[in-house]
Amino acid sequence: MNSPTSPLNNRVALVTGGTRGIGRAIAKMLLIEGASVTICGRDQGKTETAAGELEQETGGKVAAKAADVSNHEQVGELFRFVDARFGGLDVLVNNAGVGVFRAVADLAVEDWKNTIETNLSGVFYCSREALFRFGNNGEGHIVNISSLAGRNAFAGGAAYNASKFGLMGFGEAMMQDVRSANVRVSTVLPGSVATGFGSGGGEDWKIWPEDIAEVVKMLLVMPARTLVSAVEVRPSKSGGAQRQR
Repeated sequence: MNSPTSPLNNRVALVTGGTRGIGRAIAKMLLIEGASVTICGRDQGKTETAAGELEQETGGKVAAKAADVSNHEQVGELFRFVDARFGGLDVLVNNAGVGVFRAVADLAVEDWKNTIETNLSGVFYCSREALFRFGNNGEGHIVNISSLAGRNAFAGGAAYNASKFGLMGFGEAMMQDVRSANVRVSTVLPGSVATGFGSGGGEDWKIWPEDIAEVVKMLLVMPARTLVSAVEVRPSKSGGAQRQR
């Protein structure tokens, strides 16, 4: 199923939160396009299972490594694993994320810390490691999977909104840091995606994870002269959901 003529053929990619939903769809797309892909999740067994399934579905080169991106030591181990397995890195997709939706007065301190550490600090830890490696290659691409919640606050979303608003600022500043060094940074802001994340009733009206994977492919194969820094993606019809991911 691999595409030997794709610009992504023989590239090395890491997708965080790649065991299901958007991350898994992105990992599958990359494998079909001929990239070698490492996926991570918090549970080694589930991560290995997902990698095995992706390998069967695509015939591609996929590796699995458990890592909690909110832990910078585990992130370092993850990137060293990628180094040893594939000898470098060309693409990082920061997809891992969590969401706790409660009013501020009902929000536990641990829920706040977990959301910020995973959705924001985790992106910093992974991006920093990737940039060290891109410096050796002279080029690279980081794609952050954010959310429309990074621009549109809603009741009960204080922790999630804060993490995604922060991610937007972080991503835009990092893009300015590295754009002159042939490193591109892009952020995708999906609306409601059919992943079971959050709430909003039925799934039939929502964006599919595969649609987001197509957006990511578009970003990665753009000519080097062009940087698409941010893309908002919405369902074509409203389903009345209040939480956006």
